[in-house]
Amino acid sequence: MIIRFMTTVAALAVTAGAASADYTLTVLHTNDFHARFEPISKYDAGCSAEDNAEGKCFGGSARLVSAIAEARARSNNSILVDGGDQFQGSLFYTYYKGKLAAEMMNKMGYDAMTVGNHEFDDGPEVLRGFMDAVDFPVLMSNADFSGEELLADKLAKSTIIEQGGEKLGLIGLTPQDTDELASPGPNVIFTDPADAVQGEVDKLTEQGVNKIIVLSHSGYGVDQRVAEETTGVDIIVGGHTNTLLSNTNEDAVGPYPTMVGDTAIVQAYAYGKFLGELNVTFDDDGKITEAKGEPIIMDGSVAEDEATVARIAEAAVPLDEIRNEVVAETSEVIDGERETCRAVECAMGNLIADAMLDRVKDQGIQISLQNSGGIRASIDAGDVTMGEVLTVLPFQNTLSTFQVSGETVVEALENGVSQHEEVAGRFLQVAGLKYTFDPSKPVGERVSEVLVMQDGEWVAIDPAKTYGIVSNNYVRNGGDGYKMFRDAENAYDFGPDVADVLAEYMIKTAPVAPTVEGRITQK
Repeated sequence: MIIRFMTTVAALAVTAGAASADYTLTVLHTNDFHARFEPISKYDAGCSAEDNAEGKCFGGSARLVSAIAEARARSNNSILVDGGDQFQGSLFYTYYKGKLAAEMMNKMGYDAMTVGNHEFDDGPEVLRGFMDAVDFPVLMSNADFSGEELLADKLAKSTIIEQGGEKLGLIGLTPQDTDELASPGPNVIFTDPADAVQGEVDKLTEQGVNKIIVLSHSGYGVDQRVAEETTGVDIIVGGHTNTLLSNTNEDAVGPYPTMVGDTAIVQAYAYGKFLGELNVTFDDDGKITEAKGEPIIMDGSVAEDEATVARIAEAAVPLDEIRNEVVAETSEVIDGERETCRAVECAMGNLIADAMLDRVKDQGIQISLQNSGGIRASIDAGDVTMGEVLTVLPFQNTLSTFQVSGETVVEALENGVSQHEEVAGRFLQVAGLKYTFDPSKPVGERVSEVLVMQDGEWVAIDPAKTYGIVSNNYVRNGGDGYKMFRDAENAYDFGPDVADVLAEYMIKTAPVAPTVEGRITQK
């Protein structure tokens, strides 16, 4: 058990001539862990034991346990909080739902977390089970859940904890569109984040609390808006957009912390790859006088806690049953070979693209794009196991939806064929779309005859029209050269695992018999 060292306020700081009420606090934080209990690769996918032994892996619960203990030892006054989305993202969640997350968070000694949208993926029942199992409060301010009996007597909008001789007010925040992103049921009504936060700030202030932290699973942009539109919020610990804030990492979206007025905003990417460490000093009135820190990368230099390694290995044993589960059958081999899918239309590419489009077609999505580098295997004729599906799509990429112009779609297709001679993984498999390309032409001028399915007919793509796209989070965030998608409108990168989407589609359409049907033509 980790012992936390705390001191009185009077011992923390002394100013010239008089004792000061300055109060220092270290806020350790995570967000968007997504059931990554085992180490991950630099691509956020699974990482082999061999690579882990060579120091090539990141994250995992065992590293977090060690890093949290070390961070607490550096500070004489700290809390550990989470910005939501502990659920969903690996077979551990599929099998254990929230039970393993609760066990690990209790082991690490979290003080509070907010509800992420994925905490509602399996309805209020699973969320309630998780809340009953954890030793800390779970918070959500921007919703009326009084009509949901599973949550009404357990979930809180805010809470007060005592730390280092002072009271800290903690407020939870969840995406306002969670009813569209997950399955909270009809009895949870989501509301505006800024209004909800201000309401809780006012209540906490009336109780004499002048140090207030919002645990927000609403995204970096919303967090900045909340900071601008509210008063009394000192710190926002973010999540949802998997944003890396840093003062040293070249991939950072903004500084750590990002200051909006007197409010310090932090977020630490996702998947347990970083542990956020924010050090703040408050004056006697509860105003921040200093805020500094940096996310700590959980790379091979962070030792893994041996007991946690053993526990996660034990928890992984039953997952073999899932990997061996027969989910569908196919009447013929589904070709997903590298040499095929990275050069021409392939059956596996069609199947995956169809599965993604089928999953979101009722959301106004018209076009499906799958990078061939994400397709890693074929499937033999006969029974299809979940293990085979995971071999085809091993990267734990999530379904991503967004909107771009027809001109941007064509630009993306050009990127897809720009390295055709190298058999590069950026080559796109498609659904809801047809295109022709000529690899003998200069890069940027290879694509022609782009058609989109509209009202049951193939029509020429309109460069000025906005189209709904589904792909995976890797492509949407610029992987394989798809930088044109980074600024897409209405982007949501945190849908279900594409492997799960494929498995469910194969179950739905069994026996599976995908074909090559002229979606991609080469001159």
